[in-house]
Amino acid sequence: MSLLLRKVWGTVLSRAAAAGAAQPPVDSPPSSPRRRGGGGGGAHAHEYGSLGELDALPIDVLAQILRLLGPADAARSGAVCRAWRLLAADNGLWAFFLRLGPDPWDLVVFAETHLAAGPASVPLYYDFSPQLSFKQIYSRRAVVPGSIIVDGGSGYCKYGWSKYAAPSGRCATFLEFGNIESPMYARLRHFLSTIYTRMQVKPSTQPIIVVLPLCHMDDTESARASRKQYKETLYSVLFDMNVPAVCAVDQAVLALYAAKRTSGIVVNIGFNTTSIVPIFQGMVMYEIGVETVGLGALKLTGFLKELMQQRNISFESLYTVRTIKEKLCYVAVDYEAELRKDTQASCEVDGEGWFTLSEERFKTAEILFQPQIGGMQAMGLHKAVSLCMDHCYNSEVFGDDSWYKTIVLAGGSSCLPGLSERLEKELHKLLPPHISKGIRVIPPQFGTDSAWFGAKMIGNVSTFTEAWCVKKKQFRQKTRRNGSSFVNEST
Repeated sequence: MSLLLRKVWGTVLSRAAAAGAAQPPVDSPPSSPRRRGGGGGGAHAHEYGSLGELDALPIDVLAQILRLLGPADAARSGAVCRAWRLLAADNGLWAFFLRLGPDPWDLVVFAETHLAAGPASVPLYYDFSPQLSFKQIYSRRAVVPGSIIVDGGSGYCKYGWSKYAAPSGRCATFLEFGNIESPMYARLRHFLSTIYTRMQVKPSTQPIIVVLPLCHMDDTESARASRKQYKETLYSVLFDMNVPAVCAVDQAVLALYAAKRTSGIVVNIGFNTTSIVPIFQGMVMYEIGVETVGLGALKLTGFLKELMQQRNISFESLYTVRTIKEKLCYVAVDYEAELRKDTQASCEVDGEGWFTLSEERFKTAEILFQPQIGGMQAMGLHKAVSLCMDHCYNSEVFGDDSWYKTIVLAGGSSCLPGLSERLEKELHKLLPPHISKGIRVIPPQFGTDSAWFGAKMIGNVSTFTEAWCVKKKQFRQKTRRNGSSFVNEST
């Protein structure tokens, strides 16, 4: 059927090209030709141009024909007459084509609605705009060059192509590369050169998105200077490697984008520490305060190791313990009630056989809320988040105080089942109603790779290269003119 339609369509287009040579094309707005009647008739033929025998077909049948023909022929159909031109510009048709693409439809709409303008002008609320021309978006996304994404992370680095469904490789982080006493420039150069070598890509061929780890979290003058120095060095290294364009974005911001939000609080459970990061319209609010808790994935794995040793459960390595944690552990919504239940479960670790846990399954993650049971002096996760929310409320920087009531979890250990429900429950108990009302805790939709997927959304947006990237010439000119003030902390 599709082959027959294409043959017929080729005849229609060839006739239209001959007829259209005598008259200039008429531009039309990107809206659906709903004024056209459902059946045939001369009224619409007179107004929009005759389709011959096709005038008898209902509008929905014509739309199905364009869908079967595909985007290339749908775009060419405007050469037939104004009726086809209007039909081919219909948002519904190009939304259909976008739904067939590699990216989920909801992420496409979010990216084009909130991120297309770049990091400096991100709207606060999800506000789908009917003014979007999905035909234009489809054509521009199709020619956006694939970007290299390097997400440093705190446990390990994820890298790959923005056109891929997931990261293609993992390696040690920047902090573990080379001699730790080497200058930052040398270490970054070694790290990024290794990534390009493993991906078998020349730096000069593709733009790059670098996910910046959250470091120097306070808002002191020295911390601001350190953040700027790190970004300046990163840009210098990449442009010295002849990378055509660079986009550098904070890890927490990208995790927020992956959850289809531009404002909220990101709780990033990293390898060594947990960061609670307030973000407003894509900018980390250092002036409000980034809270940190000295608990991370390594502490959780270490505590499970102790619990297993107490029960004389033998294992080969810490990697085995981490695997068991990922397969069996969870967060108890009610810790005391969970102690009274039978929670025994087993899992298999390749090469080592089966392991069985009971109370260890939920006791491991309980140190996030009760660090003292693991012998640690630290603030509970719920208390740190509530403190951050209290700071957001008292800052009164913005008229609307609902922006910080969305809490997005990120990091590998945030994937533990039950964490979002437990945190939300504890926050309602800790905070007064005027702050806790409307709180929503969102688990990581992309698991351990949330920041990578946030970068993927940016890398595939229709305006990526012009709205999000810094070019080599632009960087050199502005640094010569303004010095280190070129780097903006919000990007």
